[in-house]
Amino acid sequence: MEEQQVPARFERGTDGPKVIVAGLDGSESSWRAAAYAAGLARRQHALLALVYVQPYLAGGAALGVPVSEADTGIAEQLLAEIRQQVERLRGAFQVRWEFHTFRGDPYNGMAMAADQLKADAVVVGASERAGHRFVGSVAVRLVKAGRWPVTVVP
Repeated sequence: MEEQQVPARFERGTDGPKVIVAGLDGSESSWRAAAYAAGLARRQHALLALVYVQPYLAGGAALGVPVSEADTGIAEQLLAEIRQQVERLRGAFQVRWEFHTFRGDPYNGMAMAADQLKADAVVVGASERAGHRFVGSVAVRLVKAGRWPVTVVP
């Protein structure tokens, strides 16, 4: 009997994660998620991709707020804090990391980031907003999408 060769195709997560995406928005739960993801990335020798999703500020633009400056300021502040923590921990452990910004609402931005970065795992902090019980948090929506393993850090 002759065996048929099946062409190899891309597989996610078969030998452990290669890219771990962590959402970061400056909240306490997102910093805990980033720390948890950094530990995973270190142990798995994976790339840690820290992602900040810049929200659209249509209302702010109407009030004369320069949207790009506000968004860039938050992203730069997060990047400065990340670099400060990396420097503080230098020598304790090493992890390969990148910082990315995407535009949009948090769910679509994280989904786009995970897809574009070919994430093997996504780590996000639990929502700190009360209204998410009714609308659904970013974490719940990412889990329901079923496209990546998602870890929600309290």
